[in-house]
Amino acid sequence: MPDTPARSFVPLSIAVLTVSDTRGPEDDRSGDTLAERLTAAGHALAARAIVPDEVSAIRETVEGWTRDPGVDVVITTGGTGFTGRDVTPEALEPLFEKRMDGFSAVFHRISYDKIGTSTLQSRATAGVANATYVFVLPGSPGACRDAWDGILASQLDYRHRPCNFVEIMPRLDEHLRRGASVTA
Repeated sequence: MPDTPARSFVPLSIAVLTVSDTRGPEDDRSGDTLAERLTAAGHALAARAIVPDEVSAIRETVEGWTRDPGVDVVITTGGTGFTGRDVTPEALEPLFEKRMDGFSAVFHRISYDKIGTSTLQSRATAGVANATYVFVLPGSPGACRDAWDGILASQLDYRHRPCNFVEIMPRLDEHLRRGASVTA
């Protein structure tokens, strides 16, 4: 592999949304886990909120953040299970211009090593909405640690080789700038 010049760290602005009917700011351990990890990595916490497990509340918050030029990435935690109140994927996947199927696959691989087949109970997903990365994580602090440490810390770091999400961020909205339509 040829020598490549060193890259400088590029801090991102990341918003964190906790989806829960029962959590508040004083006991939002999953949101705390994400906020602590992203700021320790050198990124900025752009916004943080807690909303109930309701499609409209989840979608409105995330869509607002994806339209904010001050937010580069949105990470949600909670609402990815199978109970009747778990609706985060249903709320957010319709916003995705592009799905990131590999995120779910890698997340489940990492999770399997920690919790075995119980990883099947998560519908973790990710995609791009309004040229903003959106990652939808389970509501446990352990799952948030696994996703951050195993995937997001490196992929949201411009220095990571051979490639990372940061280096393609300027091109995420090419289809919007050109007015091009995406056809199958």
